[in-house]
Amino acid sequence: MKTIVITGSASGIGAATAQHYSAAGCRVIGIDLRGADIEADLSCASGRDKAISEVLQRSNGHIDSLICCAGLGGNHPPALVASVNYFGVTVLLDGLFEALRASGGNAVVVASVAATQGNWDGHPLREAFLAGNEEQARTLATDAGHGMLAYAASKHAIVCHIRAQSKIWGEAGVRLNAVAPGAVETPLLQQSMDDPLIGKATRDFLPPLGRRAQPAEIAQVIAFLASDAAVYVHGSLLVADGGIDAMSRPQRF
Repeated sequence: MKTIVITGSASGIGAATAQHYSAAGCRVIGIDLRGADIEADLSCASGRDKAISEVLQRSNGHIDSLICCAGLGGNHPPALVASVNYFGVTVLLDGLFEALRASGGNAVVVASVAATQGNWDGHPLREAFLAGNEEQARTLATDAGHGMLAYAASKHAIVCHIRAQSKIWGEAGVRLNAVAPGAVETPLLQQSMDDPLIGKATRDFLPPLGRRAQPAEIAQVIAFLASDAAVYVHGSLLVADGGIDAMSRPQRF
């Protein structure tokens, strides 16, 4: 029986992914702030340490797939967005790497189509993320104002981190990829639609396919990346956004 570890398992894409693997007969270890097998706060070091320790104990140090779905939208405090979306992912990837290697496993991170938008080269917030400086990243995110900049920067930076780790992970026989959803019908999206600053733009925007994705549709993409059908896919970002990225930058990819 395969052991699948899923962060953000209590709602949205994480819950849909947990349901997918449970239906397939896998052993799912869910991590979330509440309502999960392991209740841990990934915004802080102690919560991340707790999550890693309990996962290793429950899995006996062998994990087939780590799927990082936990994340916060731009309507949350920017510093919190920075901590959860970037450091709440990188610390777990590092902490569970050996358990993945022991099983010849893989990891999939949920990024966002926001990661592909804009020019982040040399941006101080991105550089703080990539330097692993959480204190500075939180300060810069807060100084930037609304959490949307922290959201986009954190998602961009996590994809950069994954690509930078591809050599080390690949040589260890552990695949590492990311998926970039667009608008998905989740509580996170609803929070953005209710936000007084970005709500109208979020509500009015639809991708070229004319509808928002369902969480189960993104879960299927995640399952593909984690499966043997994608055994040669590594260090990649798979965009599953209904055409948003193609529409916004048709000559850049």
